Amino acid sequence: MQDKKDRAKPTRRDVVKTAAAVGVAAAVAVEFGKAPAIVKAAGDTIQYAVIGSGGRGSYLLKHLNKVENGKCIAVCDVNDAARAKGIGAYKLNKATPYTDYREVMANKDVQAVIIAVPLYLHYEVTKAALEAGKHTFCEKSLVFKPEEVHALRALYAKYPKQVLQVGLQRRYSKFYQTAKQMIDKGVLGDVTHIHAQWHRNPGWVMKVPAGPQNPANWRLFKDYSGGLTAELASHQIDVADWMFGSKPEYVIGVGGNDYWKDGRTVYDNIQLIYKYPKGQKLVYSSITTNSHLPYLNSSRPEFGEVIMGTKGAIHLTIGDGEATLPTGMWFVEPKKADVAPAAGKEKAAAAGASFALGAATKGLPLLMDKDKYDPNTDGFFTKEMKFARLWLMQKGVVVSEEERNPVDVELESFFNDCKTGGRPLADLEVGLHDSIAVMLSNNAMEQERRVYFNEIDKMGGGPVGGSAVKPAVAAPVVKKA
Repeated sequence: MQDKKDRAKPTRRDVVKTAAAVGVAAAVAVEFGKAPAIVKAAGDTIQYAVIGSGGRGSYLLKHLNKVENGKCIAVCDVNDAARAKGIGAYKLNKATPYTDYREVMANKDVQAVIIAVPLYLHYEVTKAALEAGKHTFCEKSLVFKPEEVHALRALYAKYPKQVLQVGLQRRYSKFYQTAKQMIDKGVLGDVTHIHAQWHRNPGWVMKVPAGPQNPANWRLFKDYSGGLTAELASHQIDVADWMFGSKPEYVIGVGGNDYWKDGRTVYDNIQLIYKYPKGQKLVYSSITTNSHLPYLNSSRPEFGEVIMGTKGAIHLTIGDGEATLPTGMWFVEPKKADVAPAAGKEKAAAAGASFALGAATKGLPLLMDKDKYDPNTDGFFTKEMKFARLWLMQKGVVVSEEERNPVDVELESFFNDCKTGGRPLADLEVGLHDSIAVMLSNNAMEQERRVYFNEIDKMGGGPVGGSAVKPAVAAPVVKKA
């Protein structure tokens, strides 16, 4: 007789049957994803500049080496070392160095700009790019202050033919697109909750000299940074909005400076709960004292999401973009065990506290196209090899990963949209709603109250900008290197 533990292990037939179901759900990029074609003709490439070539900007430049439909002709940063790092990261041609982004905007050969400056400068540089007639890719979080939400929406209405895309790369991941399709097809039943985390150890460390006047420390001070909410949670709030298909009604949360006693003014840990219109909830955590991830069989560190429905759950992570790429697993909701009375005995009356657990289920991989069996094209040996790979995935020996990094895909898609006038998956409104969530979440923690999302309509009525003293990095030098 098969015991409960054995019943929890999928058979070969179970795996094949489940793979077929996943294969249907994994017909990616119909409504939600585009498969940008690589344009290799030199005359079709978009000439662009990268503004801000510190950590994130140099990371993007390294990935831009793999994107063939754009050509970097300028790199701008006020910091000499960061500027040199950015130029060195881009290997395809020698980009012209700049120290003042306004000179980049005046260069008519620059068709598009990629903005990776600190958050408090996003609106300023984005505004200049739109007014200069440039297509614009801005890293998240799109804007920093409530008045910038209203100002950017009004400004962009004047430039509808220019592309404005936000760096929310999960929208360009086939795994995340597959999860969205599975939700829409009802594979997970009614999706009621999402849990997400981004845990680090140690997280951001104060650089010497300490304090806000050192530009390297801008993320640690709330005059310039949205803290963990802006830099990390923003990605996963966007995932929840996308998967739920709606925006939150309100947010509650708690945060604190409980571990890092180094003078920082942003929290070193945050815990947030978002309530959505249908009663759905996102539960979020970001800490800086432990990097364990309890999703995906604990095979990845730091960050990921669990999408939970009445018929199943999906574990997802975007990966680090370097050694590990996005991956996902699907867990079918177990059926409750049928508790039958022993022979010759009557079934006991049900007590209020009695229940029976179903057998635990093994996670099954979300399959990419390369892993799916096609009876029209795959021969016997190909079929067996794909089954063997699927079996190894189910056993956790290997994982299913995307063939391309979503960062590469989002950048390539940006340049294609610049040429065709297409609408980005992460467009202006996606970026603004994400920024609004960041601002209101920080308000909820700082003010210790429930903050409703419609409050943004009455916030930020004053002039764009502020009187806060900005660190030295904010002052551009009007000088071409």
